[in-house]
Amino acid sequence: MAGEGTNVVIAYDGSEHSEYALEWYVKNMHKPGNHVTLVHVPELNDMLHSTRWANSVYVFDREVLEAMLKDEQKRIQKDLEKFAEKLKSLGLGGKVKSVAAARPGEGILKECEHANVVVVGSRGVGAVRRTLMGSVSDYIVHHCHCPVLVVKHPKHFHLHGQQEKAE
Repeated sequence: MAGEGTNVVIAYDGSEHSEYALEWYVKNMHKPGNHVTLVHVPELNDMLHSTRWANSVYVFDREVLEAMLKDEQKRIQKDLEKFAEKLKSLGLGGKVKSVAAARPGEGILKECEHANVVVVGSRGVGAVRRTLMGSVSDYIVHHCHCPVLVVKHPKHFHLHGQQEKAE
């Protein structure tokens, strides 16, 4: 561990759920001296399902693929800059890391070796969808060596704590 404080890894993709998890951490857990790392795992699937890819006649053309990858790298860099600005606006020191991985959960775990705690948001999907598609938070909870805090967004619960049906 670098110096005093807790090493905190926060899974962050800029979504409403990761925003809420980050803000919850700041409001309820953060202490001066903690070392925060926002971990972002860009998904290549986003690029592959983009309109440009789907409408491309030259999907196997090397130049087209290189241009698409370059565009994707620019988008990821913009996201990282935006995420770093978010850290700064919340008054947090720390860093933002982009990790290449086949699945987001695997990428996040790559950055957890020195973590004391991992914070993840929950999308609030139903049990059937979670079982069929998996869940990043479930994966991290079951494979991480340290405590994992799953922060559920309040809009997924009624006043009495029952989960709303996922749309």
